[in-house]
Amino acid sequence: MEKHFAVIGDPIQQSLSPWMHNAGYKALGVKAEYHRFRVKPNQLAEAVGGLCALGFSGWNVTIPYKEPIVSLLDTLTPEARRAGAVNTVKIHEGQRIGHNTDGAGFVRSVEAEINGFQGKKAVLLGAGGAAKGIALALAEQGMSLHIINRTPEKAEQLVQVIQRWGGTATSGEFAPGKWLEDVDLLVQTTSRGLLNESFPFSINGISNRALVVDIIVNQRETDILREAKLRGCRTLNGLGMLLYQGALAWEFWLGGQAPVEEMRQALKSQLFQRMFDKG
Repeated sequence: MEKHFAVIGDPIQQSLSPWMHNAGYKALGVKAEYHRFRVKPNQLAEAVGGLCALGFSGWNVTIPYKEPIVSLLDTLTPEARRAGAVNTVKIHEGQRIGHNTDGAGFVRSVEAEINGFQGKKAVLLGAGGAAKGIALALAEQGMSLHIINRTPEKAEQLVQVIQRWGGTATSGEFAPGKWLEDVDLLVQTTSRGLLNESFPFSINGISNRALVVDIIVNQRETDILREAKLRGCRTLNGLGMLLYQGALAWEFWLGGQAPVEEMRQALKSQLFQRMFDKG
């Protein structure tokens, strides 16, 4: 019997997940198909009910529903409970189980570049659903965190969550500051740049030892990554995080080991195709 999976969010047209997962199914001969669905505001509950009614085995969750979906689920894994955010849902014996693979996926995507996490400083731009999983995972690796967000209250709430779980964190204004001088890892987690918008402030003055990561996956380099390169920083886009969080979601749904290399090649191929299509 063929299984069906999906990703839901708004916007959703930029998602590369269907190509990644469907390539993985083909590589291992898994009878499954992965879809993507735009869920309009105020229709999340109906969408979740529809996926269940249609017999979907699970789905991924992206902007802006990683936090709102929590109230629609029956139970959460420890990772999702700590973060208060879900990016992966599995249906098991009629139960909706929420999981979060963002943090572990992010850590795996940067570990070769960061050369050890313990005692280093990370600054996160944004405090939404993706930031929560990433922040907790980095804190568990021994990094101290500084969270800045347009809504200061959300940044402070995330700081309190990190501290509750034994991590070290502070919050600050969503603007340049002294943090630029001693940051080891800068992570851009907001949706800014998803549709090629410019970033709202400059990172002039950033330490050139910093690794700068924008978790957005786009056919064009985002503003913040372009500027980081000009400042002498190493940079990564969100391709690695997308790959590894997807592989972990696969394993949560299906068990066994995900075909990471086949999934990676599918992502790269589709991203290249989009660049070509844009001319």
